[in-house]
Amino acid sequence: MEDKEILALYWRRDEDAVAESAKKYGHYLSTIAVRILASREDAEEAENDSYLKAWNTIPPQKPLPLAPYLGMLCRQIAIDLRRGRERQKRGGREYSLSLEELAECVAGGGEPSADLIALTDALNRFLGALPKRSRVVFLQRYFWLLTAKEIAELHGFTEGQVKMLNQRTRQRLRRQLEEEGFFDE
Repeated sequence: MEDKEILALYWRRDEDAVAESAKKYGHYLSTIAVRILASREDAEEAENDSYLKAWNTIPPQKPLPLAPYLGMLCRQIAIDLRRGRERQKRGGREYSLSLEELAECVAGGGEPSADLIALTDALNRFLGALPKRSRVVFLQRYFWLLTAKEIAELHGFTEGQVKMLNQRTRQRLRRQLEEEGFFDE
């Protein structure tokens, strides 16, 4: 079923919208959640909560295509579940690793001093200025939480090339954030 048809089901409040979403995007959402939560059971909970969140937000939202919207919902829910479970010492490896890698961009020189909106704008400017290859690889690693091996396979790179590209991109991000005054001295 096409996204427009599934969206129409949501707008009509037809419960088949959830079933069709699960049929078309279940594996995609499960993959996102497993990368963050490192648990099939927890991932299933996040996936199901994503459909509920979609049901509650469509309407008024009209997200086309559906995949990025459902992926964003699932990612947010999985991260929230992860944070709650980390208090209980549970968690997913890729999420932890990606945060450790990004820590060099936002930690060490003080805490970010600007509010979240300004930081978001700076990140968007940074990502927009990157060459496409660097931007895609960076987002695959730090937003979609793909491993270096998976990214390498997608692009025909070696794992080392992926790691080096992301290391250089993180260094550029750190420099830009410093230049824009996001760190206290």
